[in-house]
Amino acid sequence: MATESNDTETWPDLAAALYDKLTGKGSTINYKFDEFSLKIPSKVGSGAQHASWVINGTLSISTENN
Repeated sequence: MATESNDTETWPDLAAALYDKLTGKGSTINYKFDEFSLKIPSKVGSGAQHASWVINGTLSISTENN
């Protein structure tokens, strides 16, 4: 999981830190994307290469804090 730092090392660290900050405050995270393209970096920082992802359809992501 992410540590208390100003420098995020990986995408999973960024996602975990965001989730921890929001769900601890009773927030819900919902995303819905319809037919989108996204450039995914190989790493955080300058010099990253990018792969293009295209989703023809719907991707839904939801979180819930019990």
